[in-house]
Amino acid sequence: MVALASPTTQNNAAAGAVSQKSIDRIIKEVRHELVMLPFYGVFDNLAYKVDPDGTVTLLGQVSRPVLKSDAENAVKHIEGVERVVNNIEVLPTSINDDQIRRAAYRAIYGNEVLSQYQLRAVPPIHIIVKNGHITLEGVVARAMDKQIAGMQANSVPGAFSVTNNLVVEEEDKKK
Repeated sequence: MVALASPTTQNNAAAGAVSQKSIDRIIKEVRHELVMLPFYGVFDNLAYKVDPDGTVTLLGQVSRPVLKSDAENAVKHIEGVERVVNNIEVLPTSINDDQIRRAAYRAIYGNEVLSQYQLRAVPPIHIIVKNGHITLEGVVARAMDKQIAGMQANSVPGAFSVTNNLVVEEEDKKK
């Protein structure tokens, strides 16, 4: 999903499959339902894939178990969704990971250049921490913002590694 994380869509033509127009509508509705989840936040990463047969596969990582079931329940009632495969990973509970999450949040969104991203309803830079390892997911406007976010995350004490999976909007527009 764009602001949630980049959505992965699979648009294969298959015999007896749902029309492309229906798939596009399902993609739009799934994104909307996931963005509207009340407990979805900056420490969660939700993505999805819609197959031509109407199967929606949920992907990503969440810090609260309730978000995994909420996401599935929100999506399975969409018209045209035949089946939901819930592959969302619930991140392990850890005091150390919680401290790293908060420190990474302060380092990234406290940065003067990146603070603009904090003003959105669902901030576009998602901070996923698992066993001390930070992964950044989401979308930023410029390559420089991606680099700064990575540097800020690398400055967090106690983090073992940083994987910067941020997507740059400028590069998407050039393609």
